[in-house]
Amino acid sequence: MNEPREHRLKRLSMRSMRRGIKEMDIILSRYAEQRLEGFDDAMLDRYDTLLSENDQDLYQWVSGQKPAPDSLRDMIADISEVAFQR
Repeated sequence: MNEPREHRLKRLSMRSMRRGIKEMDIILSRYAEQRLEGFDDAMLDRYDTLLSENDQDLYQWVSGQKPAPDSLRDMIADISEVAFQR
């Protein structure tokens, strides 16, 4: 996919805002607003993959109720930090 960066950022921002549960809308839209511009292509790929995860799982990982998978652990920790201003 040869998507221009501007379009990709907009698409990922929209996917962050339009989740299945309101809590994840708030958490991920805040995260996208603060972080996406600074991400390189590899990090945008990882975030895109993360957005494909189930909202209930994401919420449990971000809130610390369950451990995140190893492949997403550092990004989930960063999302938690932004969401809960730790």
